[in-house]
Amino acid sequence: MDAFLTSVSTVALAEMGDKTQLLALFLATRFASKMSIVLGILLATLLNHALSAWLGVEIAQWIPKSALSWVVGLSFIAVGLWLLIPDKDDSDDHALLKYGAFGATFVLFFLAEIGDKTQIATVLLGAHYGGVWLVLIGSTLGMMLANVPVVFAGHWIMDKINANRTRQLACALFLIIGAVTIASPLIQ
Repeated sequence: MDAFLTSVSTVALAEMGDKTQLLALFLATRFASKMSIVLGILLATLLNHALSAWLGVEIAQWIPKSALSWVVGLSFIAVGLWLLIPDKDDSDDHALLKYGAFGATFVLFFLAEIGDKTQIATVLLGAHYGGVWLVLIGSTLGMMLANVPVVFAGHWIMDKINANRTRQLACALFLIIGAVTIASPLIQ
């Protein structure tokens, strides 16, 4: 259950102000079919995060057990610090928009997640917990919790959320997870 809850909370917080959240806002202003956008986000996230969690589990098998907590812990800390750097909306004009709300969302979201903070976090969570399913379900739910409200009420929500404070909270959470990950084998 820790894998699920940690995945939901870290990914939802890490997604606040992230480029994929800005992409969701961009798509919501371009297309009337909000449900098609939501479905595109869901399927793109499931595919991307399934591959990411699986990759994390596979990478963890290649790292010696004695070093795994240090590698994963320091990586969590690095992602936490990375969260303090705001993303920019680089979704100006996409030829993919001609494929409609679902097609454009699916492709753009999948591509935008490659190398993104939340994808890296999902890889780390997979490596840390050694399992795909709870991390996949949790990270996908976290993405949906952060993006679906933006699709339906984007501008209003974005005006109400303090993006800097949210990034700081997400950073603190990743720093704590990193420190606990490093310390846990030392305590045992």
